[in-house]
Amino acid sequence: MNADYVIVGAGSAGCALAYRLSEAGHQVQVIEHGGTDAGPLIQMPAALSYPMNMSLYDWGYKSQPEPHLGGRELVTPRGKVIGGSSSINGMVYVRGHAGDYDHWAESGAQGWSYADVLPYFKRMETWHANGQGGDADWRGTDGPLHISRGPRNNPLHSAFVDAGRQAGYPVTDDYNGHQQEGFGPMEQTVYKGRRWSAANAYLRPALQRSNCSLTRAFVRRVVIEEGRATGVEVERGGKVEVIRANREVILSASSLNSPKILMLSGIGPAQHLADHGIDLVADRPGVGQNLQDHLELYLQMACSQPITLYKHWNLFSKAMIGAQWLITKTGLGASNQFESAAFIRSREGVDYPDIQYHFLPMAVRYDGQAAAEGHGFQAHVGPMRSPSRGAVTLASGDPKDAPNILFNYMSTEQDWVDFRKCIRLTREIFGQEAFKPFVKHEIQPGIDMQSDDELDGFIREHAESAFHPCGTCRMGAADDMTSVVDPECRVIGVDGLRVADSSIFPRITNGNLNGPSIMTGEKAADHILGRQLSASNAEPWFHPEWQQSQR
Repeated sequence: MNADYVIVGAGSAGCALAYRLSEAGHQVQVIEHGGTDAGPLIQMPAALSYPMNMSLYDWGYKSQPEPHLGGRELVTPRGKVIGGSSSINGMVYVRGHAGDYDHWAESGAQGWSYADVLPYFKRMETWHANGQGGDADWRGTDGPLHISRGPRNNPLHSAFVDAGRQAGYPVTDDYNGHQQEGFGPMEQTVYKGRRWSAANAYLRPALQRSNCSLTRAFVRRVVIEEGRATGVEVERGGKVEVIRANREVILSASSLNSPKILMLSGIGPAQHLADHGIDLVADRPGVGQNLQDHLELYLQMACSQPITLYKHWNLFSKAMIGAQWLITKTGLGASNQFESAAFIRSREGVDYPDIQYHFLPMAVRYDGQAAAEGHGFQAHVGPMRSPSRGAVTLASGDPKDAPNILFNYMSTEQDWVDFRKCIRLTREIFGQEAFKPFVKHEIQPGIDMQSDDELDGFIREHAESAFHPCGTCRMGAADDMTSVVDPECRVIGVDGLRVADSSIFPRITNGNLNGPSIMTGEKAADHILGRQLSASNAEPWFHPEWQQSQR
């Protein structure tokens, strides 16, 4: 078997690459270990808590015991299915802030400033305002990825935005447009009531072409001959074989599996590879390092009116919602329920938002356990730019073994300062007039937890990953020893090999990572094809008083 381009991983970036490279007339072979995404558990937006917790669709990775979180091992879901993590995620769509990409460019990823990436975000989108306003000039109209907004029928969604305004924060009509900072409607990758994953948006149309095919197999390593990647060694049906690449191999296997495959292929920190008996091809100390993620908490409030989604938290109501969705693709089943959002700054002197909110009109955990109190609502909140860094390393030289993942969460004093601030700012928002008709009392953390020590204990016990791992194959200048890929996504020191997924992010972006990961696949495809879209001259909004005030 051979193709011009062999793409490892049918996830957010890999699907976009397959679509663009096959569109340009090249033979493309996509290799994916996971299986089909058919069925309501993945395709129904409201069922999002199911696929994330199913071994059928998830690699099942866990972190090492996290030393600053009381030794807890945190689950780290990654999609093992076509569409990758875009098939099991919460479907929240955030581009990230202009400041994120300008920081990338300043740290060595030339050509990835906001002016450079905005045209790719516009190319990939078809944006549906649904009559709810927004910045049409900043959005795309005919891309494969459909972006929509939930109906926002529940009065709690507008109470959240009103409370933000009353607390003195800006309101934004479109956080993916001119102004991210503020409170407003949240966007989701949902189209016609279905999860609009990278598989639905990109892979299915690509596979309609005769020059794009999908192979289900487990990738063991990249085959490198005389300094050039020539193919991929895979296992399928119990047999090991090689799929050849006439032009290039592209790893889009996630920020956990892409560095693992590089190291198994002899590309990584020399001593670490030697410890596992792997012959060195290229000494890249940055492979697996620079691991970042978003941590979050939810603050839960008991609701004094029976208007939350808790009234549907029973088998009969769930069955009715499921039936309506199956027949009409409408109703509560057609939204992820995250329909209001906010991005704010934690303090003066921070030039763009470093705290994100997801608001949910129900008090429920990620694993689907409802709060014992019954009717309630919650805000998911967490800092966006933690200074902590972790690593992905090999557990052994056996490709079948999961990698060792240590995020090293909360390893700096700044992490604790930022998280306490998140809790206190959220309490202030829930204390505004707009929530007076709805707030009964605070469920979690509980109003008795006020001191720094009490809040730290709560954070240590309850902080959860937002499932946004990235950074482990950092993109930067070719002469920087900590870089893994150059600004064209080429692995430094090996020909014919690229990495294109969230692992190349120099620093984590603001918000959820699915949008930036797809954009990475779109832009990497143009680097491979030797073309690029013209840079944008749009001027994003920064708070004019950011140096003096927090809001």
